[in-house]
Amino acid sequence: MQDRYTGDIGDYVKYGLLRAIADGRSLGVAWYLFPDEGHNADGRHIDYLQKPNLWRAHDPELFDSLKRIVEEDRRKVTDIEELGILGAARFSSECLSAPDLTPAQRRIWRSRWFENVKAGLLGCDVVFADPDNGLCDDERFRAGSVKDWKKIPLSEAKALAQGRTAVIYHHNTRRKGGHELEIAYWIGQLGANTLALRWRAYGSRTFFVINPAPDVCERLRKFALEWGAKAELYYQ
Repeated sequence: MQDRYTGDIGDYVKYGLLRAIADGRSLGVAWYLFPDEGHNADGRHIDYLQKPNLWRAHDPELFDSLKRIVEEDRRKVTDIEELGILGAARFSSECLSAPDLTPAQRRIWRSRWFENVKAGLLGCDVVFADPDNGLCDDERFRAGSVKDWKKIPLSEAKALAQGRTAVIYHHNTRRKGGHELEIAYWIGQLGANTLALRWRAYGSRTFFVINPAPDVCERLRKFALEWGAKAELYYQ
């Protein structure tokens, strides 16, 4: 996550999904917050807010809140926290920024950062992880590389899901074989008790839901139906 994404179409579906499946549960959010970058146009997909006839009905309260955040130029995750968009959720908000460290020091810092995330979200029934780029195989994750901090290694996703439901954001790539095979691959890696919801508006992103309870599965199905053709649910 980066502050500059706040309020864009990805945020709308993300928070809509969490509000739908975590209602009545203790929600924890691991932002995986990365410093804002300016090398591309990511985060500018906010024109949906000017089309309430197409988008608002999915979650009117959420839509209006995000519209206000964008119009008031308050595009920071702290505003999401303070406005109560996710109810009484608990947040792990430490930014993934450790300048002037050597690669060896960064590896230690990154390990400590994740330990703090786990400690901060202890006791939450549902945990959401929001890395910029999404999932990464452990052997391809270099903890000493700042660029790789935009990813979540598979082992961390599994650790967050121990004994509870975890929702992991993944930005679909141009992986050979297409998005369907990519989704199937990650479901296989995350385990049999994993569902995936792909959202295809303004780019393709997938939310992997690990260890969903039966009522969460039903809420996911309902969410996919209500949010229309852009939302696709995948099973093992």
